[in-house]
Amino acid sequence: MRKILIFVAVALGIFLVVTAPQAAANSVTNVGNVLYDAAQSVSTFVTSLI
Repeated sequence: MRKILIFVAVALGIFLVVTAPQAAANSVTNVGNVLYDAAQSVSTFVTSLI
């Protein structure tokens, strides 16, 4: 079941990149920004503890 879900996720990702590359790029950028903000928040928290 896990392999099927991974295959479906990869196929969906490829489909989105082929059919709507700009939207896919924006999605990746948004995910990157969320991860950056989360890392920055954790860093600020740890710094305030020291």
